Amino acid sequence: MQKTIVSTKDLVKIYDTGEVKVKALNGISLELQQGEMVSVMGPSGCGKTTLLNCLSGLDDITKGVVNIDGKDISKLKDFDKSAYRARNIGFVFQFYNLLPVLTAIENVELPLLLAKKSLKEARKTAEKMLELVGLKDWATHKPSELSGGQRQRATIARALANTPAIVFADEPTGDLDSKTSQDIMNLLMDLNRCEGITFLIVTHDPNVGKNVPRKITMEDGRIESDIRNPDYNFNCPEAYTKNDSLKRIKGKF
Repeated sequence: MQKTIVSTKDLVKIYDTGEVKVKALNGISLELQQGEMVSVMGPSGCGKTTLLNCLSGLDDITKGVVNIDGKDISKLKDFDKSAYRARNIGFVFQFYNLLPVLTAIENVELPLLLAKKSLKEARKTAEKMLELVGLKDWATHKPSELSGGQRQRATIARALANTPAIVFADEPTGDLDSKTSQDIMNLLMDLNRCEGITFLIVTHDPNVGKNVPRKITMEDGRIESDIRNPDYNFNCPEAYTKNDSLKRIKGKF
């Protein structure tokens, strides 16, 4: 039996400005199993980014339950929620959120150091994560010296550093050209199929939606459809399995 990584029931989020109340999420119930890769799509304002923020604990919910890897994070205090996020959740954002004064490897190390890992352990893990995403030779470069695709790879490496239960990605290809977007999606799919990493991806890009095995579509704060792709290839690509440097990392997740 697969392990449930994310579950929510009757999730409601209301934004109260004082003059008007906006129901951004209206009774969302869903489950994600370990190793799934799921896209959340829909028009602007449908609630997909709000859903990501509520599932990850970045935003408080108004009503309902949110469980991440068996923990009801909706009941945690802010400090405990932040600590739980740091240990169990990875994030990939559209605009990278890399610190410009740090090198790629230092950016990847940062969450590990904040989690009280030793400098030696943090450096070793960061090196492995950069190798995993194909940035080993760019470890000492700062974000301004990297292309958009390389910056997103560094962001993905940082998201994986703490061996998260799930990675939430908000428009991970939104700031990239079409070729680089496909390269990043290929990387995410390889990490899912070959390393078993669980992803929830919020996106406007239809090419992202068609590349994943499960697509959720939202409208007006509700789930309109939840469709699985019967043609999705779950096999790890042969080119990935033949890469000796990556095979040494397999099994970490």
